[in-house]
Amino acid sequence: MKLKARRIKRTKRKILGAIRVRKLRRGRRLVLKRGKSVRARWKNRRKRSVMKLYQRNRSRRLKGRRIRKGLRLVNKLVVPSSSQPLVSIIIPVYNKWDFTYKCLVSIVQNTHGIPYEIIVMDDHSNDLTSRIGHFVTHVTAIRNKVKRGFLHNCNHGAAISKGKYVLFLNNDTEVTPGWLAHLLSLPEQDPTIGIIGSKLVYPDRRLQEAGGIVFSNGYAWNYGRLDNPDKHEYNYVKEVDYISGASIMIRKDVWNRIGGFDQHFAPAYSEDVDIAFKARQHGYKVIYQPKSVVVHYEGVSHGTDLNSGIKKYQVINQQKFIEKWAGVLQRDQLANGEHLFWARERSRNKKTILVIDYGVPSFDKDAGSRTTFMYLKLFVDMGFNVKFLPDNFIKPEPYGSELEQLGIEILYGPQDRGYYEHWIVKHKDYIDYVLLNRPNISHQYMDLIKAYTRAKILYYGHDMHYIRELKRFGLENNRELLQASEFYKRLEFDMFSKADTVLTCSDSEKRIIEGNFPNKKTVLLPAYYFNHTIPTTRQWHERNGLLFVGGFNHSPNTDGILWFCRDILPIVQQAIPHIHLFIAGSNPPPDVVGLQSDRVTVTGFIPDDVLRQLYGNTKIAIVPLRYGAGVKGKTVEAMRHHMPVVTTSTGIEGLQNIREIIEPMNAPYAFAEQIIQLYHNDSLLAHKAEQSRMYVETYFSRSRALESMMSAL
Repeated sequence: MKLKARRIKRTKRKILGAIRVRKLRRGRRLVLKRGKSVRARWKNRRKRSVMKLYQRNRSRRLKGRRIRKGLRLVNKLVVPSSSQPLVSIIIPVYNKWDFTYKCLVSIVQNTHGIPYEIIVMDDHSNDLTSRIGHFVTHVTAIRNKVKRGFLHNCNHGAAISKGKYVLFLNNDTEVTPGWLAHLLSLPEQDPTIGIIGSKLVYPDRRLQEAGGIVFSNGYAWNYGRLDNPDKHEYNYVKEVDYISGASIMIRKDVWNRIGGFDQHFAPAYSEDVDIAFKARQHGYKVIYQPKSVVVHYEGVSHGTDLNSGIKKYQVINQQKFIEKWAGVLQRDQLANGEHLFWARERSRNKKTILVIDYGVPSFDKDAGSRTTFMYLKLFVDMGFNVKFLPDNFIKPEPYGSELEQLGIEILYGPQDRGYYEHWIVKHKDYIDYVLLNRPNISHQYMDLIKAYTRAKILYYGHDMHYIRELKRFGLENNRELLQASEFYKRLEFDMFSKADTVLTCSDSEKRIIEGNFPNKKTVLLPAYYFNHTIPTTRQWHERNGLLFVGGFNHSPNTDGILWFCRDILPIVQQAIPHIHLFIAGSNPPPDVVGLQSDRVTVTGFIPDDVLRQLYGNTKIAIVPLRYGAGVKGKTVEAMRHHMPVVTTSTGIEGLQNIREIIEPMNAPYAFAEQIIQLYHNDSLLAHKAEQSRMYVETYFSRSRALESMMSAL
C-alpha cells in the first residue's frame, strides 16, 4: 500500500507541474512546459524579442532623422551658374554616386573663366544620386522613371542644353586643370572643327587613349593604350578617326545638323565612332587635343565583361557599325594594323615634311628662330604633315607647345636623342620633303637622309656664315676668324652641292650661290612674312628716343651697339641732349649691360607686346651693324612697325631695292647726322614711316612667301 501511495503522489506532481497555467496581462492563457526553468527561459526570450523590436524601430526612426538632418547640414558643392553657358556638360549616370561626386568636384576645381552648365542625366539610380540636389547646387538633374540607357540619356541632355558646345563626360572621370579651356581653344579659332576630344589616362597615369583609329575591317583601336602619355607621338594636335565618348565635345549646331547619336546603337557603344564618321561626312574635322587631360576609371559604368550586361553591346554594335559604314571603311580607312604613321593622324593624303634645326624656335628671342617658326606655320597652312626635329632634342616651353598646338609633332627627349637615325630610317617611306637649317647642324643629317630616304632636300642657311666671318675678320684682323670663314665655306658649299633646292633670303647671296653652282635650283625666300603691318596711334611729337632691337647671342649685335654708343651716340647727344636710347634683346653680355645710365635703358628680353609698345613710343630704329650676312630681321621688323630706320650697309644688305627708301650711313658722323636731321622733322618721319610700310607689304607679304615656297617644292 505504501508503494502504491508513493507512485500516486509522484504521478500527481508530474500532472500538476505539466498543467500549470499563468494568466497573462492581455487576458490570454499560455500552457507551459513543466518546470520553473522553462518559465524563466520563456520570460527572457520574450524580453529579448520585445527589446530587439523596440531597438529596430528606434534605429529606423533615428536613421531617417540623421539622414534628413545630414542632408540639411552638408557643405554643398557650388557649381558656378550661367544663364548663357558657352558649354553644356552632360553627364549620364546610373548609380556610382561616389564617382559622380568626385567628377563634379574636379569640374568645379579645374574649370575657370568659362561659362558652363552641368546637366546630370540620372538613369533611375537607387543610390544617393537620386538626392543630388542635397549635395550640389546649380546642377540640372533629370531623373528618368525607368532606365533608358546611355545613348538616350545623352540625346535627351543635348536637347535641353543651352550651350554653343555640347560636351559629353562620363561620371567615372576626373578632369584636370585647363581641360575645358584647351578643348575650346581650337574650335573657337577654326570653324571646320566639329568634334574635339581629350587625352584619356588611367588613374595610375598610364595612357588610355590618344585619339582613336578605325581600320578598314571596322576594328576600332585606342591609340597608345597603356603607354607613357608623355611621349611626343601623343602630345600634338591631330585629326583622328574618332574620339571616345568618355570626354567628347561637339558644336551644338553640328550636333543638331547630324541628328545626335544614332538610336540604332542604343543602349550604348559605337555611337561615338559613328558620330565622328557622320561629322566628317558633313565636312567637319574630328580633332584630338592632348592638353585637355581627363582621368578615366574605365569599366566602372558598364564593367569589362563582353558577354554580359550593357558591355555585350560593344560587340553587337561594332557589327552594326561595320554594316552601316562598309563603303567608307573600304575607301578611306587603312588595313588593320598597317601604316600607323598615317592611321594615327589621318595623314595618308598629306605630304610629310621633316624640318631640322638647332632647337625648337624661340620665335620672340632671335631672328633665325622667327623665320623657322613662320615657315613651320606656313607648311601647316599649306596642308603638310609637319614633323620637327630639334638637334638638341629639348622641348622648351612655351615654344614647344606652340608648335604642338599647330599640329606639329616634335621629336624630343632622351628616347629620341639616341634613336633619331632609327626614326628616320623607320619612316623613310613616309617622308616626302626635308628642310635643313644652318650648316653646322645640317651636315650631320644630310648624308643619312640622302642614303635612306627618297625625300626632296631643301637647304636654308639663314645667311652665309663664311661671308659673315670674313667681314668680321676685316674689322678685327683675327686669323682665327679667317680660318672659321674657310671652314664654313667648305661646309656651306658642301650643303649647296648635296641639296636639291637651295633657299636664301638675301638677293646678293642668291647671286653668289648661282655663280658658284649654276645648275643648282636657288630660290629667293622672304626671311619673314606678315599678314599685315602694325601702325601706331601716337603722333610723332608725342614720341621720344631711339630703339635698338637684337638678340645678343648673335655677335654682330653686340659689336654694333657698342660701336654706336662709343662713336655715334655722343655726337647725337650734343645736338639733342635729352635723347634716350632703348636697347632691347635677350641675353645682353656685361659690356652691354654696363651701358645702362639715365639716358640709356637696357631692357634685356621683353615679350612681343612690350616690344610693340616700345616701337610705338620711340621715333627712330637704329641698326648700326658693321658685319653680318643674310637679311637683318631687326630692319624688316622695324619697318613692319612703320618705323624710320637709320642703318649701315650691313643693316640693309640682301634686301631688294632697299636703297630706294634707305640710304645707309657707315661713318659715325654721317650716321649721327641722319638721326639729328630726322629726329625733330615730323613730316619727314611720317614720310619715312610710310615708305617702310609699303616696302614690307610689297616684299614680305604672306602671298609672296607662299609663292616662293611653292616654287622651291
